[in-house]
Amino acid sequence: MPSSPHLAIETTGLVKAFGDTRAVDGVDLQVPTGAVYGVLGPNGAGKTTTIRMLATLLRPDAGTARVLGHDVVDEPDAVRRRISLTGQLASVDEELGGHENLQLLGRLLGYSRRQAAARADELITAFGLTAAASRLVKNYSGGMRRRLDIAASLVVTPDLLFLDEPTTGLDPRSRNEVWAIVRALVSQGTTVLLCTQYLDEADQLASRIAVIDTGRVIAEGTPGELKASVGRSALHVRVLDPERRDEARAILARGLGDSVHPDPDPVGLTAPVADAEEAAEAISALTAAGVPIGGFSLGQPSLDEVFLALTGRPATDETPEEVAA
Repeated sequence: MPSSPHLAIETTGLVKAFGDTRAVDGVDLQVPTGAVYGVLGPNGAGKTTTIRMLATLLRPDAGTARVLGHDVVDEPDAVRRRISLTGQLASVDEELGGHENLQLLGRLLGYSRRQAAARADELITAFGLTAAASRLVKNYSGGMRRRLDIAASLVVTPDLLFLDEPTTGLDPRSRNEVWAIVRALVSQGTTVLLCTQYLDEADQLASRIAVIDTGRVIAEGTPGELKASVGRSALHVRVLDPERRDEARAILARGLGDSVHPDPDPVGLTAPVADAEEAAEAISALTAAGVPIGGFSLGQPSLDEVFLALTGRPATDETPEEVAA
């Protein structure tokens, strides 16, 4: 398969099964260079298995994949020389300091002692870890540990960085710090493949998104294109009393159907509507029923609504974990 110089990743019919479970079931991807490409889906969708095949850690059962022009099966060493992977679990040594971790990795990657120390200094400064450089990693906060883990992936700057759930378990401030790091990497020429189950993260960072569910790509496009594909506006309502949210949902459902669903916000509800007139009628129904409203808005669907429209369930639904290799 000839490779396009404008694509960092090309896959056709990629398949991986574990026993009777097809974790990846015919994935086709075209990832352009020089940007963040999001792979979005819930736990168990096949995201991590896809990344592991692209990073040459798993051999595909069927299909083809080229990374930066190299076939992942026939030319794995050529792929590995140009990529880096930050997985869901930290890869640093908790019994070493932050600077020691980065210096050790530099030595393992062929730097001289002086070069490794200099590169560790650069990364510690760039990732805002100077004050904790000598502190044992086991005493780092979750956000600091995640920053160090990404820094470890960049001891040798890769052409392509795989980020698998980079902000899982982080507080909002730490998530924003990781997002800033990702944007800085792309501005310096690195292509990033971002796997995430957080729709707001994909919306913030990715220029294009592939939505994966049950091992298959079910939609692909820019965030704007995916939102437009729903074809309807979204009505967002916040009730004043969280104990009356179920009542408000039932009232809205009478006019809008079963598509009304609760938001992560305990007083929030969202429903697709055809136009402003339908939204006004829905709000009037709540007012007539005596349900106090804290606020409402009408706008473009979020990626949460897109996922619900594509799969028939919210992205936060629990799904089985991917089968371990």
